[in-house]
Amino acid sequence: MSLTSIARNLFAPRWRQLERYEHGAAELQREVLRRLLSEAADTEVGRQHLFGQTADYEAFARNTPLMGYDDVKERIDRMRQGEAGLLWPGHVKWYAKSSGTTNDKSKFIPVSPQGLRRIHYRGGTDTVAIYLRNHPESRLFDGKGLILGGSHASNYNLPGSLVGDLSAILIENINPLVNLIRVPRKETALLSDFEVKRDRIARETMTKNVTNLSGVPSWMLSVLHRVMELSGKQHLEEVWPNLEVFFHGGVAFTPYREQYERLITKPDMHYMETYNASEGFFGIQDDPADAAMSLMVDYDVFYEFQDMQTGDVVPLWGVKTGRNYAMIISTSCGLWRYMIGDTVRFTSVNPYKFIISGRTKCFINAFGEELVVDNADHGLAYACQMTGAEVLDYTAAPVFMDAEGKCRHQWLVEFARPPKDLAQFADVLDRKLQELNSDYEAKRFKNITLQPLELIPARPGLFNDWLKAHGKLGGQHKVPRLSNERTLLEQLLAMNNVQ
Repeated sequence: MSLTSIARNLFAPRWRQLERYEHGAAELQREVLRRLLSEAADTEVGRQHLFGQTADYEAFARNTPLMGYDDVKERIDRMRQGEAGLLWPGHVKWYAKSSGTTNDKSKFIPVSPQGLRRIHYRGGTDTVAIYLRNHPESRLFDGKGLILGGSHASNYNLPGSLVGDLSAILIENINPLVNLIRVPRKETALLSDFEVKRDRIARETMTKNVTNLSGVPSWMLSVLHRVMELSGKQHLEEVWPNLEVFFHGGVAFTPYREQYERLITKPDMHYMETYNASEGFFGIQDDPADAAMSLMVDYDVFYEFQDMQTGDVVPLWGVKTGRNYAMIISTSCGLWRYMIGDTVRFTSVNPYKFIISGRTKCFINAFGEELVVDNADHGLAYACQMTGAEVLDYTAAPVFMDAEGKCRHQWLVEFARPPKDLAQFADVLDRKLQELNSDYEAKRFKNITLQPLELIPARPGLFNDWLKAHGKLGGQHKVPRLSNERTLLEQLLAMNNVQ
């Protein structure tokens, strides 16, 4: 019996538990809230907001305000200095360093032992469980998994306390048995210099029997290109003939899909999206034919959602399909009614399935157009399809008024394969955005409010150069796709002609 067959039998009980998601999600979420409040009742935050006297969601929402990072950073810093029992019982020794914005100030997200087990590792385990359920022919565990990780460093020199990318924390604490089926070596995976790491990963893994990949699409693509350079092969399946799946997350896959399909041409290659962030593991694509992900409702995460139009906050059982919501979470890592900055849109409520639609601060709404990242990703994918281009990275921001008093959106795009006609690409993109977004269409009507978008090609390596200059090269970092102001775009434009 193969190792994959044994694993499939071990995962079978979880398949039956996941069936409860379809009609029992609301009760599962109430159970999660009760457990979290009970465990944190004697913490500093629990005493302040009466967790021990909170019997239901309504009381929780009444007693506990919505929080952003600025509301919890003082307590988190005290935790990092060694204080216990502030946001979660006991000492928390691990902190996921999170950025993802143009602000140089880092966020340090607590990762408790309970959160590590009951959120992050459960998400990884369920991803594999669902994949094996959907693909009974899989030989996943008969080879190695290439898992990209970030790096970590000492936290205030406290013994055993570290800060770093979440992926580095996961690799550092992973069950030793998992190391038998993953590559590269731990020492390589945790290197801080991504350019050195990229080369070493390629050299260590190109002779292995790699069956699966896990990581952020942009950084994984960089590693795979190095594998191709070193191997001299034309397609990745010539290096790894048993490769069968890429588990991806961190950024939208849509802009990268064509590049992966050109690199991996085998017809039985699978792609599976996950929603894993520094703050938690929230969603898994459980149907290969449906791009939406299932919300994981029985982890240590209690969800709330703020309607981006009305501002109303509702629990999971109050959401409606087709609306943009800002996600709010309470977790066993000590985040309470915490706004993580992502927006989602539900496609189904039985079960609860959703797509990530953008960021609460990553959109353009300078003129009432309400353009979100989901619009941008799909618009670019369509423009690539129509013109034969491939996009590597991009960002966009408004031009509020030029010398002629005209307003427009300015797009800076780095192409892996540029279109033959940039003007045609820009026109196709602009028309598709109008088709995808009625508010954008209204503002573009007869060029009265918004002029046609302006497309500026970026020099090769521009976005990586910006990330490197800001200490964000590798890991889960990425340049924000859309911005309502021009700070980031101006920085990139200034670097665009600098080699």
